[in-house]
This record gives sequence, C-alpha cells and structure tokens, in this order.
Amino acid sequence: MKAGFTVGWRFHIGTAVLAAAVMGWVAPFALKTAAAPAAVPEAPTFTKDIAPIVQRICENCHRPDGVAPMSLATYEDARPWARAMKLRTSIGPKAGVMPPWYVEKNIGIQQFHNDPSLSEDEIATIGKWADTGAPRGNPAEMPPPKVYADHTAWAIGTPDLIVKTKELTVKGDAPDWWGEIPSVPIGLTEDRYVAALEIKEVNDVDAHSGLNRATVGGRFVVHHMIWRTQVIDPTKDQSQDPLSFLLDEETVNWPVHEVGRNADFFDPKSARLLKAGSSIVSDSIHLHSNGRDTKAHLEIGFKLMPKGYTPTYKRAVFGLGNGVDIDIKAMEPNQQLHAYTVLQQHTKIISFEPHLHAPGQRMCLEAIWGYNIQTLNCVGYDHNWVRGYDYADDSAPLLPKGTILHIVGYMDNSPTNKNVPDPRNWQGSGNRSVANMFIDLGMRVALTDEQFKDEMAQRRARLHLTKNDYVIGCPLCTVIPPPAPAKASGGPQQ
Repeated sequence: MKAGFTVGWRFHIGTAVLAAAVMGWVAPFALKTAAAPAAVPEAPTFTKDIAPIVQRICENCHRPDGVAPMSLATYEDARPWARAMKLRTSIGPKAGVMPPWYVEKNIGIQQFHNDPSLSEDEIATIGKWADTGAPRGNPAEMPPPKVYADHTAWAIGTPDLIVKTKELTVKGDAPDWWGEIPSVPIGLTEDRYVAALEIKEVNDVDAHSGLNRATVGGRFVVHHMIWRTQVIDPTKDQSQDPLSFLLDEETVNWPVHEVGRNADFFDPKSARLLKAGSSIVSDSIHLHSNGRDTKAHLEIGFKLMPKGYTPTYKRAVFGLGNGVDIDIKAMEPNQQLHAYTVLQQHTKIISFEPHLHAPGQRMCLEAIWGYNIQTLNCVGYDHNWVRGYDYADDSAPLLPKGTILHIVGYMDNSPTNKNVPDPRNWQGSGNRSVANMFIDLGMRVALTDEQFKDEMAQRRARLHLTKNDYVIGCPLCTVIPPPAPAKASGGPQQ
C-alpha cells in the first residue's frame, strides 16, 4: 500500500472495511490544518494539552466577542464546560458535534480545504481531561494568548467589494417567513471575476445574553437566502414572466447562503462572473425568529480575481436532488430519499453541500460508472448549522461523462429528532423548516476531453500514481495512456 494513503472504497453491498483492507485500494490521506498529538497523554492538563487544541480550533468561535455563547480561551472560561466539551466533541459526525464538521471519516474522500475537525487523539485527550477532574496544570506551560485582529474578520481575507442588503426586522415571536427582499446595486462599473465569496449576518443581538432560542449561537435570524446577481432592465416587465432570469445571460446564480455556512472558494480556472451594473436579487429568503426582536442585514464580501483574468473552465449546471415530491412518514426514523442524474460532460466536483430540512440527518454522494460504484462521501447534517465541503485540489472528483451521480438522504421524523416540531405529522416538500428539501448544492465545473485528460495526468504526476493504485472519485486516473507511436524516420523503408 502506498505510504500516506488511507482506505475509502465501499462496495455496493456495503463491505467497505473488509474490501479495502484485503485489496489495498487507496485514496489520498486527509489534509489537516495542523499536526495532531502523537498520543493521548496519561494525565492531560489544560495548560499543556487542552489549550493548544482550543486555540487551534475552538477559539475561532469560542472567545470573547466570538459568535459562540461562551468563551473557552482561559482555564477559568473552559473549566465549567469540561464535561460538555467531552460530550460535544465525541458524539461523532452528526448534529451537535463540535467543531461543526460532519464528514464521516471511515467512508470516501477525506481531503478538504479548511477542515476544522479534531483527530481521534485530540478527542480522547479532551475526554480524559474531563474525566480526571479537568486540572489546570502548570501555568508556565500555557501557550501565549492567541491574538485576533478583529472579531468581524473575513475568512476570505479582506474583501475587495462588500454589498449590504437592506435592514430586516424580525419579531421575537414571529413565525417563519419566506419571500422577497429589495434588490441592491453592487456598484461595479466593469465586469470582474470572483475568486471567493463570504456572507455574514450582522444584527443587534447580544450573543451572551442567554435570552435567545437555540439557533446558531442564539443570534441569527436569516436561515438561508437563495440569490443571484442580475442586470435589471427597468424597461422590461418581469412580472409577466417571473422566471425569465433563468435564461437571462445577464444573470449569475451564486451559492445559497445558510445559517452557519462557511465561505466559498471558486476553482481558480472557473471563477464566477460578477457583471457590471448588476444588483443583488433574492426572491427566496427564509427568516426565523430567535426569541427577541432583532434588526439584521447581510453583508456579502467578494474577493476578486486580478483584472484581465479569463476562465478556462465552464460551470457545470445541473440539478441533483428532489424538491417536488418528497414523502416522509410520521413517527419513523431512518427513512431514505434517493435522487440521480447522469453527467452529460466530463465533470470536476469542487464541493459537496447537502441541503435538507429539519428531519435531515445525513446525506451520501455516490458515483456510478460502469461497474464502478464509489461512495464519494457521507456526511451528517444539522439544520441549525449548515456546512459546505470544498475538496482539496488533488481529491476533487474527476468523473467521465456518463457517470451517474446518486444522492441518498437519511431522514428522522421521530420524537428523537429535536429539530422536528411535531413528528406525528407527515412531511412533504416545501420551503419552510417544517417542510423539506433534498438537494446537493455543491459546485462543479465542466471539462472538455483535453481538459479532462490533462487534469488526470496532473493528478497522476503529483500523487505518483501507478496502475496498481486506486483513487476514489477518479475511476480513470490510473489508466495510463499508451505512449504515442514513434514517428517514422525519413530514410528508405526496408
């Protein structure tokens, strides 16, 4: 087995671990943000063992003025939460786990950009620290405090352009609301391509007041927003055809904003166009009260590609999911939804982003090409904290045209699911949290034959792949092309 690789194959009948161990099929190892501890300490202390973990991951939210409801930055902050830290970090890739990262690590691809998850040793260290009385340790071993320039800093870096929506007011006892908000001009006078995108909700909520409902940090009221940028022609009456924007070349659709969602980084070869003179347009925003009257707006930050940039890849635009005829029975856990699509062109999958509603527990993404059936990923789902998963450069699936993409949604409409208001009700399709959607909102790009061959050749070279290796998500990567035939010499033929 090639060094630095880990198992990730699943047979269609589900014999993943056995098959991978016997056959030696491999996929590239998971990239981590920092090296994990070599082993679990015998007697972990906060200053020596827990504080470095907290600073690396937890403090991104759990710090003074952070979005989380409590700080964990000092021993005095963290000690009352020791048992909760053990519980929340150890419950696995499902709703409620901290940090909020739901990729199942025993199935499929494991390399992602900005993976905040803890290693098994780190989880065990936190658990052992809590179980042994959560000792402080030697103050001299405490790492220096981590310095944050600004609690409002952007994950994409300082945006080149920030557009603010109009302010919204959500009453503390208001029912869910779904509808349209006023459009806002972006202010660009020339076309530019976008390298990265991030959306923040800015509101007047005191996250530490303890008066809010259990939304993310108890502070957000915009659950999600489906939006686009559009050059609006005031001479056209769009009320006659409200869906005309779907065929409008002056319109660009963008990733859905959802509560708790991370930033988007576009493939450098297929950055998305932000047209001059366009506006932010949304006729599908979902507001959800947090228990107190709240004023809020969204800030959309764009990181732009250099002037003169031209994309070489085109976006692959196709639907994968079902938002029409969902049928979820009352009082039943472990229900499944299925959806399929056939790729009409070679495709590189940039990200996987399950979109479910309150009953959603889990989604798996499967690729079927001929007799190759690969589970690319399975991830848990939390309707209160939605994540997108951006594949690392050498793990993004490269799938030939004709591949069947299959998603499986796992739904729990039973009393054990706290997100469901009343599991005695049958649930169907709809926009509200108490109704359902079942969609993969991930980003993809389309590749020509030559681009597809070139992407696979680069991956073979970078990963030193041979014909005996197996890479999840690239069924043709290890098919080595035959050498080009030698050119005949100009001399006489014998």
